[in-house]
Amino acid sequence: MAAKGWRVYNPEGERRVVVTKELPGDRWLEILADAGARIEYGTETRILKVRDIRAAIGERCDGVIGQLTENWGPALFAALRKAGGTAYSNYAVGYDNVDIAAATEHQIPVGNTPGVLTEATAEMTVALTLAAARQIPRADAYMRGGKFEGWLPSLFVGELLTRKTVGVIGTGRIGAAYAKMMIEAFKMNCFYYDINENPKLERYVREYSSLLKRHREPPVTVTRAESVDEVLVESDVVSLHPVLDEATHHLINAQRLLLMKEKAILVNASRGPVIDEAALVTHCRKNPGFKAGLDVYESEPKMKAGLAKLDNVVVVPHIASATGWTREAMATLAASNVAALLQGWPVSNDPSRILDFVEGERPKAAPSIVNAAELGLPTIPRRSVRKVRALERSALKRSTFPPNPPGKP
Repeated sequence: MAAKGWRVYNPEGERRVVVTKELPGDRWLEILADAGARIEYGTETRILKVRDIRAAIGERCDGVIGQLTENWGPALFAALRKAGGTAYSNYAVGYDNVDIAAATEHQIPVGNTPGVLTEATAEMTVALTLAAARQIPRADAYMRGGKFEGWLPSLFVGELLTRKTVGVIGTGRIGAAYAKMMIEAFKMNCFYYDINENPKLERYVREYSSLLKRHREPPVTVTRAESVDEVLVESDVVSLHPVLDEATHHLINAQRLLLMKEKAILVNASRGPVIDEAALVTHCRKNPGFKAGLDVYESEPKMKAGLAKLDNVVVVPHIASATGWTREAMATLAASNVAALLQGWPVSNDPSRILDFVEGERPKAAPSIVNAAELGLPTIPRRSVRKVRALERSALKRSTFPPNPPGKP
């Protein structure tokens, strides 16, 4: 019988897996059940504290799927190891809530869910950019409030994005995807800052510029900036996509906000502490032409005092990855990580093959384990994963489905 606030799936399972929140879809349950697990998942919406999770782990637990809102540090990994646990996966691509060193010390592999949030998060970042630029939330509230009495020349005048400059700080998968969307949709020039050069992004922009030239349109440009400050000075829109660490905490502070253009737009769908939120509140109060779009916050779920009252800031509750397909794919990857570890399967860690685990038959491997190298876990060569998938596709073509009869499409 499940404790209050918890449900059980596959009660006859020999292994015990705790999932701190109910996840979307059903496939994740089936994956864990196929690995012989009894799954106990939380049904409460409140964020669990360390003591709650320790109680859920109990005296025996083989693996856990946790959330990015939870503090997975030494105490929890010690409790999991003591209970016989050998697997943990974050239900997120990021893992700044996880003490990887502590997990490794306790011999606990840590999984994450990369590669399936890219487009969803980039699209939401574009949406925040547009919402801020064109004052969409304010206009929506104005209309619903019955205040609209007719067209006016100066009603909710916003900022044009076409042929302006977009700045991207951090051009990993999500940052690069956002840059491409903005460049292609609005023909924007791009400044980006990253510790690594991004030749794929630069090649993409060159090829897109060639297409524009063939259609007798002005080309667009991409420039790798020498500093964060250069991006802030040059850009009309700045989107933040860095990892969160000591170097990027309060990356955007009061001094750097002053570097930005008077009517610039700042967007953040990465991690809240990248921005000094109190400084942003002050800056937006003093500069009503400045705009921001936020999906994440420094002290989630709370916002800094004054932020909610600002008309020039769009705020949404950390929903950048919230599409049905994305959230179910994340659940599939998290479950696949834990199931593979429980069954002694090797690790893939090949970002280009993540979709193989989401669509169709899954390779017998863990999709993504961030401390696999530190723990010396066996890893499948990337070529082998591709070969497995090719064989699966070949088998599908030879399936029992009959060919279409003559005359049928």
